[in-house]
Amino acid sequence: MAFIGRMAELETLARLWRKQTPSLVVCSGRRRIGKSTLVEEFAARSGCRFLEFAGLAPDKTMTDERQRTHFLDRLAELGGTPPIRAETWPKAFDALLKVVGPGTDRTVVLLDEISWMGGYDPGFAAFLKNAWDTGFSKRSGLVLVVCGSVSAWIGENILRSKGFVGRISLDLRLEELPLSDCSAFWGAAADRVSSGELFDLLSVTGGVPKYLQEVDPSLSAAENVRNLCFLPEGYLFKDFDVLFTDVFKRSAAEKRAVLERLVDGPRTAGEIAAALGVSRNGHLTDLLAELREAGFTSQDEGLNPETGKPLRETRHRLCDNYSRFYLKCIAPRAAAVRKGFFRLSSLESLPGVQVDMMLQTKKSVWVVEIKRRERIGEAVEEEVRRKVVRLGLPRDLSVRTVLVYEGKLSPSVVEDGYFDFAIPAETLLGRSGGGPAVW
Repeated sequence: MAFIGRMAELETLARLWRKQTPSLVVCSGRRRIGKSTLVEEFAARSGCRFLEFAGLAPDKTMTDERQRTHFLDRLAELGGTPPIRAETWPKAFDALLKVVGPGTDRTVVLLDEISWMGGYDPGFAAFLKNAWDTGFSKRSGLVLVVCGSVSAWIGENILRSKGFVGRISLDLRLEELPLSDCSAFWGAAADRVSSGELFDLLSVTGGVPKYLQEVDPSLSAAENVRNLCFLPEGYLFKDFDVLFTDVFKRSAAEKRAVLERLVDGPRTAGEIAAALGVSRNGHLTDLLAELREAGFTSQDEGLNPETGKPLRETRHRLCDNYSRFYLKCIAPRAAAVRKGFFRLSSLESLPGVQVDMMLQTKKSVWVVEIKRRERIGEAVEEEVRRKVVRLGLPRDLSVRTVLVYEGKLSPSVVEDGYFDFAIPAETLLGRSGGGPAVW
């Protein structure tokens, strides 16, 4: 499949070649988000040499020696030399530097899943820092990328480490792809698939490239959801447990419990602690921070709509579409899925996920209503009016109303002018369209 999206990130990486000195880059983001694929694409477009190393996934038998041996075997493969053995990471990095060579030709070195690679040696990050200072930082034409899904490890050992202060040229964090890029994963079939079907699938996969690659464009949204989520062999039925185990290891169960308390809406740390039946302490704070750094949650640090002042306590929100769908719709039916009960049954009875939102600036509040119906009538106006009243906004705040819809609007909704903006869903998907579709 052709590379899709990430044009801004590729341009940012390409600017590194304009420097006269080598670059140390940190690339982070949730698993399956396309970090290593982005770096590989950057190297390919640059026409340079690409040396890629990946840490081994953790298991009960994993050791630092196994990680280092795997690294050196890969180095021998890339360098076309017999395998060597090194008893320490400093010696392994010296061997890498020799393969990189003293020349000035453009070279990209990727250390992927670095938390796995270095997680079994407490001195790994310090050894990498020393290798950069004494060797790699003196080699022009080099971009060294450290990449990983365990953002907490990267943050603690590299980004916030005093040893790496002033050494990192670029801190690149990958988020989900925007809606306008996602339809490209349907290839030539994209123009023949309705916006409604696209949104049905995107509400499950989000903008995660690996999940979008698993979609079969020849099948309907319902069939894709069944095959991916509600069959025992389905990729998205199995991936949640794999994802959490790989990223969080021993604390996976605790972090899943936190996410389960956020499925139905944002909560403060105090509300999460109460729902879990635990005290609000530093351990919970660490769990929330690691979930946020791994891309599963975000913090709402907005303004109080009643006072216009910053919220006294931030709220934590489950921002990963797949995790929300899994916990809300798949996990409660896991036993039935394993028994094959959904191979022939309908999925229409599954609950949907509400996606409405509110945006606030110092002078305005934007109330966004999202509707997906065959026909959307005047009832939507009254529904939003009631929501605005319940907000209890002060008079010095302007209210802007937005309707994002998939379907056809009643002519009266268009004529009344209650909504400041009526945006067809296909516009968000990057499709050309006219004004509001009416019936």
